Amino acid sequence: MSLKELLVHPLARGLDPDDPGTTLTRRRIIMEKGFLRKVYQEWYHDLIAELPPIDGPILEIGSGAGFLKDSLPDLITSDVFFLPHLSVVLDAGAIPFDRRSLRAVLMIDVLHHLPQPRRFFTESARCVKPGGAIVMIEPWVTTWSRFVYSRFHTEPFEPNAEQWEFPSTGPLSGANGALPWIMFCRDRAAFNTSFPGWRVSSIDVGMPVSYILSGGVSMRALLPGFAFEAVRRAEQLLGPWMQSLAMFAKIVLTRDEDHPER
Repeated sequence: MSLKELLVHPLARGLDPDDPGTTLTRRRIIMEKGFLRKVYQEWYHDLIAELPPIDGPILEIGSGAGFLKDSLPDLITSDVFFLPHLSVVLDAGAIPFDRRSLRAVLMIDVLHHLPQPRRFFTESARCVKPGGAIVMIEPWVTTWSRFVYSRFHTEPFEPNAEQWEFPSTGPLSGANGALPWIMFCRDRAAFNTSFPGWRVSSIDVGMPVSYILSGGVSMRALLPGFAFEAVRRAEQLLGPWMQSLAMFAKIVLTRDEDHPER
């Protein structure tokens, strides 16, 4: 048995990503692994800190495995299939909310699973109020992340993909982990032209080793939860090299008041 096979989390063996039960299992893994749970708690703090100062409901897309609602009790939670703890089932390309009704859309590790991302940005421009926002945490492309994602991650990671779209065999089984970097870095000019109603307000990159040490939702944790704060302090020392080392990015898009939705 290889080292990678030995490190697989017992609950994660043989899971079908398109089975709703897999999402519930991953939720259990996140809640039971102290280090990983703290990764998500930090991400939730970062999402909430970027909420725009306007009124209106907040929608989270891809909520199934997470627990953001614990921090935002009025949050509208959603996923592509029914799960008992969610508010609504929806397709990110056909968001069932009224025009200019939402304060914000929040997502963690969702965009790179959308096989038709253009539909999502068109729909979200319709639903989000002027001054509202999309705030997301997504994988990012750096020298270090190319090495890690391409060799040790189960999902496709293709920075050289020519198209934003990719084939999907089910609601969660398709992906390109490099898609956020492609859209907001490599193809930034094309994104701005295609979606003038969305302004890329900020991209903050970081977390070069924390998620790896957590084991994510597939592997065993390499450190206990109490070590999280020390690891994060150590990661801050890598700030000058983060453009080469980051694994994730917090991306904030603001709904521009000067451009109507298409």
